[in-house]
Amino acid sequence: MGSQGGAGGGAPVVSHGGDLDAARSLFPAAPEPWIDLSTGINPVPYPCPPLAASLLQRLPAPGDLAALLGAAAAAYGADPAGIVAAPGTQILIETLPRLRPRSRVAVVSPTYAEHAAAWARGGHAVTAVPDLEGVGGAEVVVVVNPNNPDGRAWPAADLLALAERLRARGGLLVVDEAFADLEPVRSLCSDAGPGLVVLRSFGKTYGLAGIRLGFAVAEAALGRRIAAALGPWAVSGPALAIGRAALADLPWREAAALARRADAGRLDRMIARGGGRVVGGTALFRTADFPDGPALFRRLGGAGIYVRRFAEAPQRLRFGLPPDKAAWCRLSRILR
Repeated sequence: MGSQGGAGGGAPVVSHGGDLDAARSLFPAAPEPWIDLSTGINPVPYPCPPLAASLLQRLPAPGDLAALLGAAAAAYGADPAGIVAAPGTQILIETLPRLRPRSRVAVVSPTYAEHAAAWARGGHAVTAVPDLEGVGGAEVVVVVNPNNPDGRAWPAADLLALAERLRARGGLLVVDEAFADLEPVRSLCSDAGPGLVVLRSFGKTYGLAGIRLGFAVAEAALGRRIAAALGPWAVSGPALAIGRAALADLPWREAAALARRADAGRLDRMIARGGGRVVGGTALFRTADFPDGPALFRRLGGAGIYVRRFAEAPQRLRFGLPPDKAAWCRLSRILR
């Protein structure tokens, strides 16, 4: 979750995990290499297939995009007519507010702060609400499901009922399923239509955040507007090829879900031994409260381990999954 400087009345300032330059600035004497646990990205990436040199030498062909969209539609259970590929989910978060007239927007919070920031930058009136019951008369509602950073999940029936109420008054429910791939939650991709758009992240699940790939699933008309706003060749040739291969590899995703859930359980036990109380998370990250959160953040940083902290909750830290045995051991020594 990014931290933000407020919602509404201006563009919030958002900070993010994954910034090792910031970590080195905070802890210049820390040992290298850093262990970056400040993001929720799968530390065991999908094995990329060999790429033809031509993918770097030519513009992506329409057939390349169509093949990716077909694989994504099958993987997500979505209607191929309403799925849009983008260079990362972040650009979709930025694009949606530009496609609507100024609206009252409720963001179920605390959550990934770029949602509120993007709608505020688009001139909309943004309010943070604690749950679905608090959305009031908002025309647009944003829900991250499962949520980041606490892993909360909402029943599909409740989300669909809210989408229907919003649709009836010309509104929109945006459901960000960035962390849904490896979780036992029901995706709403097959339900996307008027009043409901679903966002899916590729890089987190497949450990390939750097290729920048994400998807919106919407009614066909809205999908065409999103695609037009992104412009031609929005996704690179290598991303199209890697995404197509990975999304079609269902056995890999199923194995990754089992392995990462086991890792998350191991991390929970390690956090508990270190005096922390796990307050939520997903298979790719765990969020915990500590009696000495700021001091633990400094100890970890001094040891070259970067975790996510929250200005609004100093006792709270979020841990991504260590990538290998050496990283697990290093983390365990500090938490002990």
